Amino acid sequence: MPATKKKNVKKSNTIKLKFDTSWNYAPAPESKSAATIKKQYDLFINGEWVKPLSHKYFDTSDPANEEKLSEVAEANAADVDRAVKAARNAYEKVWKKMPAKERAKYIFRIARMVQERARELAIIESMDGGKPIRESRDFDIPTAANHFFYYAGWADKLDYAFPNRNTNPLGVAGQIIPWNFPLLMAAWKIAPALATGNTVVLKPAETTPLTALKLAEIIQESGLPEGVVNIVSGGGATGAAIVNHPDINKIAFTGSTEVGKLIQKSIAGTNKKITLELGGKAANIIFEDAPIDQAVEGVINGVYFNQGHVCCAGSRLYIQESVAPELIRKLRDRIETLIVGDPLDKNTDIGAINSKQQLDTIRRYLKIGKEEGYEMYESSCPLPAKGYWCRPTIFTDVAQSARIAQEEIFGPVLAILTFRTDDEVIQKANNTPYGLSAGVWTDKGSKIFNLTKRMRAGVIWANTFNKFDPSSPFGGYKESGFGREGGLHGLLPYVNLSH
Repeated sequence: MPATKKKNVKKSNTIKLKFDTSWNYAPAPESKSAATIKKQYDLFINGEWVKPLSHKYFDTSDPANEEKLSEVAEANAADVDRAVKAARNAYEKVWKKMPAKERAKYIFRIARMVQERARELAIIESMDGGKPIRESRDFDIPTAANHFFYYAGWADKLDYAFPNRNTNPLGVAGQIIPWNFPLLMAAWKIAPALATGNTVVLKPAETTPLTALKLAEIIQESGLPEGVVNIVSGGGATGAAIVNHPDINKIAFTGSTEVGKLIQKSIAGTNKKITLELGGKAANIIFEDAPIDQAVEGVINGVYFNQGHVCCAGSRLYIQESVAPELIRKLRDRIETLIVGDPLDKNTDIGAINSKQQLDTIRRYLKIGKEEGYEMYESSCPLPAKGYWCRPTIFTDVAQSARIAQEEIFGPVLAILTFRTDDEVIQKANNTPYGLSAGVWTDKGSKIFNLTKRMRAGVIWANTFNKFDPSSPFGGYKESGFGREGGLHGLLPYVNLSH
């Protein structure tokens, strides 16, 4: 969006950039008519839609306008028990006995059906979660389909994945997914579980359950044997019932570090296997020899295009001192061009914050950053009157010990720190409880290898950020969890190996 006059207005330690624009983009909304959302969704157990024994339903709403989209069944412990029994029965009688190449056909069919309904799924993902349609359409849904395709290919090749070892499925996998990538997280977990011969009980996040329930429709239409995949919606109590169920063999959880620690304590002393993908505070490091304009776009992509709703968002930006003034100026100018608004508008860069609770958390951290004395830059973009919105924000001259540099905010907020030497930035980047991801921007390959060997992060991108592929493993260190999802490594948590 071109801009003419620019004027800085400073109040206290907050700077708001004022731009007078000569024109704006015309709205380009995606039609809601391509998506069908039922007024009410029940639980998907044993291949059928069943009423919850709890007799309870909860609302899921569009965060962009606070309008109710649907009401969704809330599963209690008895409902979870029904789902686990269905999964166990399907595992013992059908799924583990089925030839691997036949299992692969079902997974492949699900992948094709996700592709066929990609437009509808993208619209629902944006309506239920608030993310821009461009991200749902171009990343979330295609990558979800790709994970099903990828693991369909592994189903009959486990002997090659683990040479000279015998592989056996674990049994029933309990899977709990977050609200930031609902369909993609479901694919990450369901696809490798099915490929290795396990059955599944999955719980989507209570604020974004709709695409997981749409996936249940696809699974039903695919002809997958009854009970192989069960999807039960609900809140924390539903997740706890899955974790604590005695007939669950494996727990896969993506979410907050706090809940991950509780899950670890809950399964201590049991034989359940577990993988945890938890919080993050990714360090994104830009050296003076980096391609500056490319790095700016990488920062924007990593922090703002997804509203910062990514555990691997590069929300700690380290800039080498010699290029810090130029890079900060370019970042400030760039965030001013970002369009905040209707998630279904194809022009939108930053959609709605997922929930009022999450927006309150972001606002609390903005207040903390200002009270600690860091200079804050906000875009001057207008915000819609209804819904949950946050302007793209930058904090500069941030101290390493600052809470906004140490704690996960999960919003479109960037903390900028500076450094002089390689050793200094490595020490600073590692000085965090988390270790999920990181980024390095430099023209020198030797510098990339030096940093990637010494940084404690599960995934490190070089001269790019937030790039994902089904064949590449993803996971963290320290309080970012353990275990890997994606790639050949993503098969390992779902099998027992023996000689």
